[in-house]
Amino acid sequence: MQMNMVSAINNALELILKENDKALLLGEDIGKDGGVFRVTEGLLDKFGEKRVMDTPLAESGIIGTAIGMSLAGLHPIAEIQFAGFMYLGYSQLINHAARYRTRTRSTFKVPMIVRTPVSGGVRTLEHHSESPEAAYVNMGGLLVVEPSNPYDAKGLLIKASRMDDPVLFLEPTKLYRLFKQEVPENAYEVEIGKANIVKEGTDFTIITYGTMVNVVQSVVEKRKLNAEIIDIRTINPLDIDTIITSAKKTGKVIIVHEEQKSFGIGAEISARIAEDAIYELQAPIIRIGAESFPYPFPGYEKYYVPNEVKISKAIDKLLSS
Repeated sequence: MQMNMVSAINNALELILKENDKALLLGEDIGKDGGVFRVTEGLLDKFGEKRVMDTPLAESGIIGTAIGMSLAGLHPIAEIQFAGFMYLGYSQLINHAARYRTRTRSTFKVPMIVRTPVSGGVRTLEHHSESPEAAYVNMGGLLVVEPSNPYDAKGLLIKASRMDDPVLFLEPTKLYRLFKQEVPENAYEVEIGKANIVKEGTDFTIITYGTMVNVVQSVVEKRKLNAEIIDIRTINPLDIDTIITSAKKTGKVIIVHEEQKSFGIGAEISARIAEDAIYELQAPIIRIGAESFPYPFPGYEKYYVPNEVKISKAIDKLLSS
């Protein structure tokens, strides 16, 4: 069945609620309104207000309540309307959700998911366009996932719902309705911690995720390049084996992400490649990310985040090395 990312996630949530009677949804306006992007539309009518719950406007309260529910044996899936609002619940995620299993030597588990839209490109203001993944991956007990297409979004979300650890599920806003893809109507899993080789190639490797996967694919297809494209899908844990294997094979690497370039995911990936594949590299690693200042007003965002022109220039630079 053809689905966009919104319908794929909605379908996944419905299947999760049917499969697991301990699963429930909570968040601002997710019930009657179906969420700010209508991702949960129709689920209140199907499952009732005890399993699809509207909450007060209090992000720390939403995440804290979800933690308490998970410790009590439930499997909550919380929605935060925009990633920039989630900072108010940062302490709950980092100090409690990510640590509780280790703190109690696995006596208590924290099976919960926090869903939130991320990234820009849709002309919204700064707190609605955040790419905050780097702020959450430094805590090992928190899994961080960011799909780039409807098929992966559904499979990764279902997989997350069957785990006993907290998962931060980042949903690129621009991709919600950008395109449709064939997605099975039944339940299936996409492995968390396993990257996807979107396209095989031998001349160079491009490592990316989220909104940038489609942008990278567009550049490579237009220029008919023999590039290997890797969508990491899971930011933590990172599938470093796939990355290193590709880097050794091609000898040239570009890393592209929408979050800020400084101290970002690309810095970690490039460091790991330098540690494990430095002698196989034929050119310096190139990183492409957003500029290192707060998200600009909508009229300037096309200059702020990576685009086809920036990626194409980086490819020229790499291939001339």
